Amino acid sequence: MEGADRRLSTLARHLTTGGVRNVHDNAAISCSPTSSTSSMVVVGDHSIFANILRAPEDPILGVTVAYNKDPSPVKLNLGVGAYRTEEGKPLVLNVVRRAEQLLVNDRSRVKEYLPIVGLADFNKLSAKLILGADSPAIKGNLVTTVQCLSGTGSLRVGRTIYIPNPTWGNHTKIFNLAGLTVKTYRYYDPVTRGLNIQGLLEDLGSAPSGAIVLLHACAHNPTGVDPTLEQWEQIRRLIRSKSLLPFFDSAYQGFASGSLDGDAQSVRMFVADGGECFIAQSYAKNMGLYGERVGALSIVCRTADVASRVESQLKLVIRPMYSSPPIHGASIVSAILKDRNLYNEWTLELKAMADRIITMRKQLFDALCARGTPGDWSHIIKQIGMFTFTGLSTKQVMFMTKEYHIYLTSDGRISMAGLSSRTVPHLADAIHAAVTTIV
Repeated sequence: MEGADRRLSTLARHLTTGGVRNVHDNAAISCSPTSSTSSMVVVGDHSIFANILRAPEDPILGVTVAYNKDPSPVKLNLGVGAYRTEEGKPLVLNVVRRAEQLLVNDRSRVKEYLPIVGLADFNKLSAKLILGADSPAIKGNLVTTVQCLSGTGSLRVGRTIYIPNPTWGNHTKIFNLAGLTVKTYRYYDPVTRGLNIQGLLEDLGSAPSGAIVLLHACAHNPTGVDPTLEQWEQIRRLIRSKSLLPFFDSAYQGFASGSLDGDAQSVRMFVADGGECFIAQSYAKNMGLYGERVGALSIVCRTADVASRVESQLKLVIRPMYSSPPIHGASIVSAILKDRNLYNEWTLELKAMADRIITMRKQLFDALCARGTPGDWSHIIKQIGMFTFTGLSTKQVMFMTKEYHIYLTSDGRISMAGLSSRTVPHLADAIHAAVTTIV
């Protein structure tokens, strides 16, 4: 009980600003860690949480909150990164439904806790998916993989870390809370709306030896701008020469180009040189398992002995954090990855999703060209993946929301997966009006 009292006391101190007193008798609330069952007595109707300030909405998830409150019949949500069909509906892959049915029909399945590192088949198959079936690192037992809570949890289990500017909005929060010092390196060039490779190399070139470098494996979020293979090679050589530690965030494998192998090229390039790296994987996008929170963290090491010792330390990190991961999502992924027919069906559905997004890019580009919208919009078809960094200003975004009921993040990022042939003209009209009206 003493430990519980101490945690309760800490929570109370965190949530209250100063001492909260009863408004009737001015009696202080007791939160002593050594007190008994009466340690949290509140007299009258005064709440211990009365002084809590309302937190701001998450800048990304808050877009959906605002969208849901809008009664307009033409409203359009392009904020959150979740795939939608041509009809604007959420999609559960057919292969996922088949895999789930197989799991339901398997009467031998139980709901026991998984080991700390997660489902063994899932870990083995996830490493194989990102590194390749013939990876020397896998064959040499140089890789340790643990199941995590989607991409976010995979990142959380990871000294100073350099992240691209810009990057996914949650990266900074995740690494700060993990106790890392977060610094940025140049990535996006707003003039060309492409990669600032020179700035990137300069910034990483000045990073201290041993620093971690976060790299988006493909389909950079939020810009949709990826290095070419030649630029990846420049980045790899610099990182290895500086003894930096690459940390890949792979949230869109197969979802960017439609090719699982193609979207893993950057990661495999680094693993092939024999160096070490972190790889965080998520199955939210490429299997549509958003709510299942299923992902993996792989660490490629120099030797099998080091990999084994690293895994032992990962267990110490995971145990007090979430103890063991959930079983259902990992079981779905494992069922699909280890069955040839299910795997092949998944690759076809995955390619169809990627192709639809590429089609939306082409339609939006064509629509803007047809309207004579000022500016060069070729970056829309040059960028890749779920998101496009439009280059629109915050004022232009606000204008589009107010006048056209189109919801996107304030930095001008739009989710191409939220578009359809029916809604492209509405978006093109809004962009055209915003660019010609708001300077």
